[in-house]
Amino acid sequence: MTRQKTRNMILCALFAALSAAGAFLRVPIPVVPFTLQTLFTLLAGMLLGPKLGATAVGVYIVLGLAGLPVFTQGGGPSYVFQPTFGYIIGFAIGAYVTGKIAHAQPRPSLRRLLIANLAGLAVIYACGMVYYYLISLLYLNDPIGLWPLFVYCFLLTIPGDLFLCVVGAVLSRRLIPLLQTHQEGFSRE
Repeated sequence: MTRQKTRNMILCALFAALSAAGAFLRVPIPVVPFTLQTLFTLLAGMLLGPKLGATAVGVYIVLGLAGLPVFTQGGGPSYVFQPTFGYIIGFAIGAYVTGKIAHAQPRPSLRRLLIANLAGLAVIYACGMVYYYLISLLYLNDPIGLWPLFVYCFLLTIPGDLFLCVVGAVLSRRLIPLLQTHQEGFSRE
């Protein structure tokens, strides 16, 4: 049992580190940058399952709020006032949703993995756009209209994120059986 816990901690730490690295692999787009964080957080849910996937992303969020510069524009507790912080919250919830859908079957099909990714992506965008709108309106006193919100916080980044959903589903289809085989090896020892 201890080896299983150690394995889970290592995998959570790995995906927290990948999420941090994904913040720096970005394409600068006005308002909301396109990053690889989406890919790594969705992979965390698909490969680790809902609880461990959300835990891995939660560790990433805690590290950023503690002051480590792991978010796209730094880190620290004041980052919650960044309009894009809602996407970060969405990463944790999206990882959970993705993992829940993907792991409803022991060997999920590519179709199920893609649906799981799209559901997780929808959660990320919903959290991100609502948070952006509310922070702009209530904290920054610089409200953003619904059309600019749609264009800058959805339309500009969604094509790349849809591509990442497909990449994540294909990768997960190959990696889930390997992780399950490896986990079964731990269970027997």
